[in-house]
Amino acid sequence: MISDKKIYLASRSPRRRELLAQIGVGFELLLLRDDLARGMDVDESPLPGENPHDYVLRVSHAKAEVGWLRVQQRRLPHFPVLAADTAVVLNGRIMGKPANRDAAMEMLLALSGKRHEVLTAVAVANAGRIEQKLSASIVQFGKLTNHAVRRYAMTGEPLDKAGAYAIQGHAAAFIEKIEGSYSGVMGLPLYETAELLASFGIEVL
Repeated sequence: MISDKKIYLASRSPRRRELLAQIGVGFELLLLRDDLARGMDVDESPLPGENPHDYVLRVSHAKAEVGWLRVQQRRLPHFPVLAADTAVVLNGRIMGKPANRDAAMEMLLALSGKRHEVLTAVAVANAGRIEQKLSASIVQFGKLTNHAVRRYAMTGEPLDKAGAYAIQGHAAAFIEKIEGSYSGVMGLPLYETAELLASFGIEVL
């Protein structure tokens, strides 16, 4: 571990855990409710006509804000709360997580042979202060065959991923080029994250 200070990670994403560990940030999980049946702490539905950039900034801000509220309510030690939100955007349309394999295949075929944008907003909250940064990357998919898309969908990997793919998984074979942050496409841009944490007194290097 590099950093001698700890944060709370308000995310269920294994990728974000791996990325924080990669840069030596110690963290504890602070899980927010995301079950429709039992209530959700943050509604991640886009607002009508909402710009994708505004969307990821709003949702990540809300997650960090609720996370800090939970720290106070549970009387936890006052470490900063980090939250993030990622959106895959094709022609201005936010592509969320697919509901099933058929939806995943439909998304992947829509991305086939095209450039799309991946936006990840990171927010850190501590003692009423919230700071944010936004990472924007361009990903170019090669032309995908129906067979390749079907085989990928059958792995189950796309089902909990924005845009129905994981750049660090099997779908790496689909990606012709990336302009921007690889870790941002994974779900946590490390350069921006390190800058944010440093502004809260947590230096990773």
